Amino acid sequence: MGYERLTADNAAILFVDHQTGLSNGIQDQSYPEYLTAVTALAELAKAYGLPAVITTSAEDGPNGPVLPVVSQNLPNATVVKRPGEINAWDNADFVDAVKATGRKKLIIAGVSTDVCVSLLALAATAAGYEVYAVIDASGTWNKLVQEISVARMVKAGVEPMTWVAVAAELQGDWRADKGQELGRIMGTYLPFYGNLVSSFTAVAAAQK
Repeated sequence: MGYERLTADNAAILFVDHQTGLSNGIQDQSYPEYLTAVTALAELAKAYGLPAVITTSAEDGPNGPVLPVVSQNLPNATVVKRPGEINAWDNADFVDAVKATGRKKLIIAGVSTDVCVSLLALAATAAGYEVYAVIDASGTWNKLVQEISVARMVKAGVEPMTWVAVAAELQGDWRADKGQELGRIMGTYLPFYGNLVSSFTAVAAAQK
């Protein structure tokens, strides 16, 4: 397998069923950890100008609306409301929205990891896309289910990642454009990094 890095010019991002009702069932990580990762990923998509597609299932029913941290950060994203399809790739409007991004690398996160993320990732891979599943910005009902889902996706060629890994790969070099914005995002949503920067800044100020 070759390696071609993710960049702001070759990747699109898909947010699948990050809905208020569905998110209540997440148990493979704490809800604050999940929400932090989702928020950070949405801010990354905004900062790097990634083409974004948001899709929901039964939004007017128990699954609920899109999490505000996603919709507010990506107000210009294409939104596809699926009336019943479990696998988003079975919805023609969603497939058309993905094709319209013009990108072959798809960064995917969603709820649940074992269904909405896995089934979409498998279908998109089969359709010729390179898929990267952001596991910490996704969620499911327990840790075992998450592990089985990741194993299934990896076997099919999907690459599991975290939001921090996505951020680092998109940036490439701290000195490049967006480096300062990435520092802000990481300082906000990765506590140890925020503490690291704050400590360094305090020491530097004291030395002056």
